[in-house]
Amino acid sequence: MKPHKGMRPHDIAVLLKILALGQNHWMNKDLARDLYISPSEITESLSRSQFAGLINASRKKVFVSTLEEFLVFGLKVVFPVQPGSIVKGLPTAHAAPVLKNFFSSNEIYVWPDANGKERGMMIEPLYPGAIEAAKLDPVLYDLLAICDVFRIGKVREIEKARELFEKIAKSKDNVAAY
Repeated sequence: MKPHKGMRPHDIAVLLKILALGQNHWMNKDLARDLYISPSEITESLSRSQFAGLINASRKKVFVSTLEEFLVFGLKVVFPVQPGSIVKGLPTAHAAPVLKNFFSSNEIYVWPDANGKERGMMIEPLYPGAIEAAKLDPVLYDLLAICDVFRIGKVREIEKARELFEKIAKSKDNVAAY
């Protein structure tokens, strides 16, 4: 195993994709294709996540409680984001479909996307392939948008995002208690 040199943003996406897949069988090449990440990076990502205690030894089950704690308390520190200019894009954070009915806000955050239908303040997605990956998988989109709340949200938004994360994670059987 290579030495652990810290988590990378796409490591979070890999873990979220595994959660989104639930009991569906997958191989590393499937994750690579669906997340727009190279197969070798998937392997290295799973190694880093195992070393960090976020996934079990078989690298198939996510320790959801540990991941949740990292997302809620560490994501904004390790992978911070600041809103940018107004652009067209795909809604994220509290403006995403999974959260927008819970909050009324004039602030709309979007990932920049030329084909986007919403205008809002741009925030950088967690990793470069996030937008395309989110378009392919609605559950992954929800989870990535929830992560953006952890990165940029206010206390009330973070509490709701945490509740929704737990609900999605528990609806999948591919998690391990830890």
